[in-house]
Amino acid sequence: LLLDDGAGGRVVIVTMDLIGVTADLRAHVETEAGRRFGLKPHELLLNASHTHSGPQVAPDRMLLERIFRRAAKPEDVAAVNAYQTRLREDLVGVVGECLRAPSPARVDFSTARAGFAMNRRRPEPNGTFSNNPYPAGPVDHDVPVLKVSGADGKVRALLFGYACHNTTLGGSKVSGDYAGHAQRELESTYAGATALFLMGCAGDQNPYPRGATVPGKTPEDLAQQHGRALAHAVHAALAARPRAVNGPLRAALGQAKLGYEPLPAKELATYTPEQQTPEVVERAKTLTAMLARGERPPPFACPVQVVRFGGDLTLVALGGEAVVDYALRLKRELAGKAAVWVAGYTNDVFGYLASRRVLEEGGYEGISANTRILNHPGRFSYDAEDAVVAKAHELLRGLDR
Repeated sequence: LLLDDGAGGRVVIVTMDLIGVTADLRAHVETEAGRRFGLKPHELLLNASHTHSGPQVAPDRMLLERIFRRAAKPEDVAAVNAYQTRLREDLVGVVGECLRAPSPARVDFSTARAGFAMNRRRPEPNGTFSNNPYPAGPVDHDVPVLKVSGADGKVRALLFGYACHNTTLGGSKVSGDYAGHAQRELESTYAGATALFLMGCAGDQNPYPRGATVPGKTPEDLAQQHGRALAHAVHAALAARPRAVNGPLRAALGQAKLGYEPLPAKELATYTPEQQTPEVVERAKTLTAMLARGERPPPFACPVQVVRFGGDLTLVALGGEAVVDYALRLKRELAGKAAVWVAGYTNDVFGYLASRRVLEEGGYEGISANTRILNHPGRFSYDAEDAVVAKAHELLRGLDR
């Protein structure tokens, strides 16, 4: 989706039915789009739906082994490499395609709600947090919708979002999961329109029910059910007096530096060959030696992007699997005349971006997923949330100037 205010402000939003965007993938598309089409880095936004039923996008044998917890076969690596090569060029191609054929359009914004997302961090009596439905946990049920209409009044594009993992199917088939079904329904309703799903801050949110939890219902039945619910929320938003979105259009891209609290030596000692892949065990040894020398891991650069549509709409897009606290806080702090839309899973899905609350609680999203499955040397420091939010405010102040 290309949005251009005709006065030098533009942004290209690319949404993908994939589990994530790697830093390398973002860098390639950014470089090639700049070289071939003159697109500036801040004018490009890449967002993944985080479907767990799509192809692996990182051609890294060690990553494959961390995720699948077994030795990667040569054919596995070859397949991922071939897909990555094709994907890189496909993404550059769609950017060029939309830049070649702009035409006048009207843009409107509205919101509705969908209720199938539920917090999945359930506190247990022993003080831990399990991955199970937790109805009392925080959620973000907003469904923001950007409608793009042509000069003839027909809908040309619908950009819509929701904060919920695309895990209804659990990887049982190749699918866009509930978000893919929602896009399909919207495109069948609005002939000729393109439906684009922008994933929200869904790090600690799951679709319920999911998997095989409903007697007589398959996971595919549930994915279709949630897809219809989300599409119906988009229909409701379009009927709820959408507000016109005007220019000027401005965008900015930056990085929040997130410090690490490295894993203690006692914890690193539990990374044994019986429980982890050889690569993870070797990394634990390297970190142990670093701690013994009194060294700390360098900070991590988390991408933060903001897009401002005049005084009508502010979009904040964060890297990583941001938990819902980020959306709730940013919408609260940025509340004003302009509507606020907060997305996660943008530009680099490096693992979980936990809030201070989740970091203090620990558990899967707080530390274990990043350290035991992904290549992080420890949990992020408690000020990570403040650093990300501060960067969003800084970028928006820069747009105001």
